[in-house]
Amino acid sequence: MNEESKTNESDTSRHFLKQWIAEDVAAGKTGGCVTTRFPPEPNGYIHIGHAKAICIDFGMATAFGGQCNLRMDDTNPSKESDEYAESIKEDIHWLGFDWGKGYYNAADLFDQMYEIAENLVKSGHAYVCNLSQEEWKAYRGVPTEPGKESPTRNRSPEENLALFRRMRAGEFKEGEQCLRAKIDMSSPNIHFRDPVIYRIMHVPHYHAGTKWCIYPMYDFAHPIEDAYEGVTHSMCTLEFEVHRPLYDWAIDRMDEMGLLVVRNGVKIRPQQREFARLNLSYTVMSKRKLLQLVQEGHVENWDDPRMPTVCGLRRRGYTPEAIREFCERIGVSKFNSQTDVALLEYCLRDDLNKRSTRRMAVLDPIKVVIDNFEEGAIPFAEAQNNPEDPATGTRQIPFSKEFWIEREDFMEVPAKKFFRVTPGQEVRLRGACFFTCTHVLKDATGAVTEIHGTYDPATKGGNAPDGRKVKGTIHWVSAKHAVQIPVRLYDRLFTVPDPLGVPNKDFLEFLNPASVKTVTGYGEPALAEAKAGEKFQFERLGYFCADSKESQPGKPVFNRTVTLKDSWTPQKA
Repeated sequence: MNEESKTNESDTSRHFLKQWIAEDVAAGKTGGCVTTRFPPEPNGYIHIGHAKAICIDFGMATAFGGQCNLRMDDTNPSKESDEYAESIKEDIHWLGFDWGKGYYNAADLFDQMYEIAENLVKSGHAYVCNLSQEEWKAYRGVPTEPGKESPTRNRSPEENLALFRRMRAGEFKEGEQCLRAKIDMSSPNIHFRDPVIYRIMHVPHYHAGTKWCIYPMYDFAHPIEDAYEGVTHSMCTLEFEVHRPLYDWAIDRMDEMGLLVVRNGVKIRPQQREFARLNLSYTVMSKRKLLQLVQEGHVENWDDPRMPTVCGLRRRGYTPEAIREFCERIGVSKFNSQTDVALLEYCLRDDLNKRSTRRMAVLDPIKVVIDNFEEGAIPFAEAQNNPEDPATGTRQIPFSKEFWIEREDFMEVPAKKFFRVTPGQEVRLRGACFFTCTHVLKDATGAVTEIHGTYDPATKGGNAPDGRKVKGTIHWVSAKHAVQIPVRLYDRLFTVPDPLGVPNKDFLEFLNPASVKTVTGYGEPALAEAKAGEKFQFERLGYFCADSKESQPGKPVFNRTVTLKDSWTPQKA
């Protein structure tokens, strides 16, 4: 075995989905092309959990030189819209993936699905049932005992067909009738006991209009769509594992009807496998819960930078590269677990460190005055735009007699190993000079309002010619040249790792009251020209971006994307 083969073998053995696909390719089951699909329902904005699925679906297609389709599984018109569908497309493109010509809607196959359903009725594989949902629970029973057959289960195909056509014609109210697959009422898998495959919904469809008043269930539509698209490998999250027998049943029926795609002489039989979904700490991933946060006003909207939605992460300043790296690091597993959000933030910091322009800003300012400074003695300081990328060059930052520093960079009575501004201690002002505090001014309450001191003219540029060292280097912003910048300091939306997992508690009880704080800071002049979406490292403070929604030319609004290090202290439930 050559070295390349060893590498490929090792690669596939670490990833059970990749190994599965590799074996099928080797066995000639794909007709020369691996086809996957990402099938979101357009009933909300996609989130970081969907990003994992997107990376898997598109990533597997890319790994095998195949095609990944994007399909809107729009079988529930009461909750779906073009707004959601368009947002999904935008977010997938932003993540760095493209479906090419492989874009589909479930609604485009409603005619074919209905025809398949009629054929199932005619062949005795489906029947019309008038039991209510509550009544069906009693008939379906429990996994350890066989269920009871519906009173209409053995009605003739002719009667069922007539009733099914009346359902389509709109002659029944919602819930009065449904179409069930006739499978196995003794199966230990509850989902295989005559599941509903069509239900009545007198609701217009955002894509198909008012043509239909009956709609296929997702579990019935999904395998049909896969089969018509020639999907070879259908990857779902673990909750769909118990639905796989129905998926295979539907594929079997399509095979009997001669409806499976043939590619290069090979009949393409779609197969489903499941992987663990992403569960992220201090986050909720339920679309229903996220919608509740929006509708009840706990967040601004779906793109609120505190939300785990892809559009919210984008607005906060996340990069697609960081999200893809995170998805790669967490890998693919068959077992559910919770991933620490700190790993996502680590991937983000690592990426932003390479690409973010450095700027100086002060968000909790206190004024400093250099008493022996003559205006113009140090016209500017020079600093690198990004030490990680020398090609970005340097910039000149105006300096003056009066400047702002962070309040936490000063202590009148210093703690042990405090190397920043304190009376009698010399510090370096980044790129400018050495400064020593001599005294302070206070208000009537005793609070320090202004810091005074002197600088050493020999240390222009921030270095001493005699080689002496200082332990503290702080950032600053010239008071004379500063621009005021509104900054939103975002933090985690919830105070506990698993907001949905605390017994007898509503997840809303764990909303973090400090998840956003708005301050007005001072920034170096270049920040006034920040473009919407542009990313920065505010030196010693964290990573920030100009808000893509509210920033105006010359008037940026900044969002804190992530701190420079993880300083979060979890709270007890």
